[in-house]
Amino acid sequence: MKWKMAENSMFAMLLRSPWWVSIAVVAAFALLSRALLPQQYVVFGMMGGFPFLVIGIIAAWRQFQAPSPERVTRTLQVAAAMSWRDFSGVLEHAYGKQGYAVTRLDGDAADLLLTKAGRTTLVACKRWKAANHGAAALLALGKARQTRDASHCSYISLADVNANTRRVAAQNRIELVNGAALAQLLGKVMPR
Repeated sequence: MKWKMAENSMFAMLLRSPWWVSIAVVAAFALLSRALLPQQYVVFGMMGGFPFLVIGIIAAWRQFQAPSPERVTRTLQVAAAMSWRDFSGVLEHAYGKQGYAVTRLDGDAADLLLTKAGRTTLVACKRWKAANHGAAALLALGKARQTRDASHCSYISLADVNANTRRVAAQNRIELVNGAALAQLLGKVMPR
């Protein structure tokens, strides 16, 4: 079973915040423990900040790994100039580096089937250059998930999607991969 953190939980919000926010919470725990608790209990009070320290370290690692805005722009420009054949090859290589077994599909809804640790993911990426991404492609991908009994779906696009498309993706549990997330996926395998 894969555990998923609630979207609006305090820890999820701290993971999306700059790393130093979590470290500031740790410092607040330490200062308040020192100021308010008897000497023999200070260590136990400070231990309350440990989960925030872990979240701060994870957030720092993610932020350190994230590509710069210039790198995102450059990577997306290179991807936009690629043909479908080149782009799909780069995606296959990128997913392969993450440990997935990649199979190309000839269906209309999904283009790649990823397999890792007994779990399957369908990826729709053929419309990566489209200016508008409507709900129809996402609904077809959701239906393909049910047909293939896939555990996850991803929809890849260069452009950001509108609010309606985001809503349909959320309702159908489809991950939207664009912008910085796409640049990070492609960044280590993209030709420069």
